[in-house]
Amino acid sequence: MPRTRSQALGSGIAQARWERGITQGELATASGVGLETLRKLEQGHVEQPGVFRIAAIADALEMAVDSLLPARPHPVSSVGYEGCDIASFVDAIQAANVDLVADVRLTPLSRKQGFSKARLDSALGEIGVRYEHLRSLGNAKENRPLFAGAELEVGRARYRAGLRTPEAKRALDELASWRQEHHVVLLCFERDERRCHRSVVLEELAQLG
Repeated sequence: MPRTRSQALGSGIAQARWERGITQGELATASGVGLETLRKLEQGHVEQPGVFRIAAIADALEMAVDSLLPARPHPVSSVGYEGCDIASFVDAIQAANVDLVADVRLTPLSRKQGFSKARLDSALGEIGVRYEHLRSLGNAKENRPLFAGAELEVGRARYRAGLRTPEAKRALDELASWRQEHHVVLLCFERDERRCHRSVVLEELAQLG
């Protein structure tokens, strides 16, 4: 599971304290933060620690506040390769500084040259971009027509229900983890994101924080 921001902050405080050979009691005294509060902070149990409290701890550790705060995850976007050839697609990925493409097609095969799994992986690898296929986030064949027609919301609901499987949850957790260090783009065929299941994946990722 990806760590929450409070857990990442707590880990950062504990690591900085250990590196300086400071006990929890000593840091609590130096910062003016209660010992029990500091313990909860380091355990990641304080969701809203407060700016002044973090600043006091950073000052006691003689470090910048920004060094304690966990980096915000990179935004995750999406792309549909409908109407693209492989060369223009790869150029666009490179121009956008993407470094990880997450393929959310159920089956990573395509009649369009270059967009089947092996060829796509190779083409992206040539420009230093990582490719990952997440089969468990694919949209079932029988559900796809609903995304194209008037029953879009029915299709979205059915797809979202399928994300409750252990496999899909693990894949979402992986995406949430990857975005901490990578500029991730979700890949599918449909050009219009609103008519593609990847829009639901983006919504689920947003819920993970």
